[in-house]
Amino acid sequence: MARIVSRALPFASRSHLHLPSSLRGAAPLLPHLPAASSTASLLSWRGFTPTPEPLRSVPPFAGFLAGIRGLRRGRRGQAAAKREEPQDPAPPPSPPPPPKETEIELCARISVDEHLPDDIEVLNTIEILKLNVPMAMKIALDGLLEYNYNTRETSISDVGKYEKVEVSVLLCNDNFIQNLNKEWTGEDSATDMLSASQYIPNLDVPALMLGNIVISAETAARQAEERGHTLLDELRALVVRGLLRLLGFDRQSSDEAAMEMEKEELLILKSLRWKGKSHAKAAVDFSKTHTENLNGQVTNSLKRAGSLRFYRPKFKYIFCDMDGTLLNSKSQVTARNAEALKEARSRGVNIVIATGKTRPAVIDALNMVDLSGRNGIASESSPGIFLQGLLVYGLGGREIYKRTLDQEVCREAFLYSMEHRIPLVGFSQDRCFSMFEDPLVDSLHDVYHEPKAEIVSSIDQLLGTAEIQKLVFIGTSEGISSTLRPYWTNAVEERAGIVQAQPDMLELVPPATSKGSGVKILLDHLCISPDEIMAIGDGENDIEMLQLASLGVALANGAEKTKAVANIIGATNDEDGVAQAIYDYAF
Repeated sequence: MARIVSRALPFASRSHLHLPSSLRGAAPLLPHLPAASSTASLLSWRGFTPTPEPLRSVPPFAGFLAGIRGLRRGRRGQAAAKREEPQDPAPPPSPPPPPKETEIELCARISVDEHLPDDIEVLNTIEILKLNVPMAMKIALDGLLEYNYNTRETSISDVGKYEKVEVSVLLCNDNFIQNLNKEWTGEDSATDMLSASQYIPNLDVPALMLGNIVISAETAARQAEERGHTLLDELRALVVRGLLRLLGFDRQSSDEAAMEMEKEELLILKSLRWKGKSHAKAAVDFSKTHTENLNGQVTNSLKRAGSLRFYRPKFKYIFCDMDGTLLNSKSQVTARNAEALKEARSRGVNIVIATGKTRPAVIDALNMVDLSGRNGIASESSPGIFLQGLLVYGLGGREIYKRTLDQEVCREAFLYSMEHRIPLVGFSQDRCFSMFEDPLVDSLHDVYHEPKAEIVSSIDQLLGTAEIQKLVFIGTSEGISSTLRPYWTNAVEERAGIVQAQPDMLELVPPATSKGSGVKILLDHLCISPDEIMAIGDGENDIEMLQLASLGVALANGAEKTKAVANIIGATNDEDGVAQAIYDYAF
């Protein structure tokens, strides 16, 4: 006779585990696996090291489990009572000596994929699962001889000949389980659970290796929220489902098989007094969540709001443009973009604004979505790159770089503005200046959040009041491209550079000005390598920044020259392109 005892192996250092050649999955049924070497690259486990001596003492919950086994057997009592007693019973034979009781040790190895961050809820849940998985194993194994299911594959029927039964459980994120699902089944989508059997029939060994259960903690958390219970409840139910798959239940083979598996799932959950519902009919196909790229091809977009907790960041810093990138066509930060920035920041990623705008304009725009101030991503004490890289602030908001435009270029531009009555605004750190009032000048403040322009009576007064970093002509897109840009390209020659971040604006800046230069200055100040940053932009003024970054993302609404140098072309600024870039590529 064998008595089942349980233990969980202690949480330890990273190790590597190779899957066997037979597989059972969530949905659809997984086919025969390729050789273990072909999947080993996907399975880098942070898991458990077995203790050298098996634990032979009965755990604290053994009495509870024995009682449950009694409940199972009690269900057969009525059927046994109906059997007729023999009319003339023979004298009972002498009872044989009781067999020596042996123990079957249950071992659960709970592992975490190395790409899953140290999330507090997940880590706490693992500690509970180290006790819970052996409990579920005991109930499931006790039931093998006590119930007759028509559809269960019965190669594993009596575990009494083994000294030990082992199972491994891996928690991962959607990306990991999607890669496994694609390699094993050809389905390029995430699922909640996959299982791989390690059982080899007719092998005379003291230990039964049931197999491996792979669970996406990300999908489990999402399903738990949808079903109104905790992550632990969902993981328990998925573990039970995985165990039954390893023990020969297959809900996909027929309707009867689905009903029998669901019945056993519910019985185990109820016996252990665990919350949660049967998963036999609850498979979710997450391949429906997708976006379309510029060529109209459908691509999976698994990560979404609230999901970054299950991913490690790929970059320490994200440098992000404002106009045409973080700001939509209404010059606003959308709720989804704000949520993505907050979530990325909460996961340890530093967000740095790199823009042609002034610092007050950035703070004002971000303040509307609670992203400014000391706890936000832009403030007077945070690093940032402003005015096309002409003004750079480092740690503590300290100015580390400043460059001004040649005064003669400024004088010529203001004379041209007054003569042709074309609005021109001079930017000097946190202030704006103009020679006359105009609705287009006011739009910089009303629409683009810039400081309200101060009207100055003379050019000498203006140039004597402030050092100008850049000048911005404002007009129509046609007027800028056909008249102003050709004229000023010839007029300034090597004395200034020409930048066009918006179709209806033309900027005059010091020569060789670029956001990329400002980013490089700030990276040197922070002792950060370009390999550690991701950059998102749209305009020609973002080209050097995208080229410098390890990953450059140009939004679909951006300039063709910018998209040509980018690693990735994202959605438009009116389609939450920044949020999509963060969810898809930053983690």
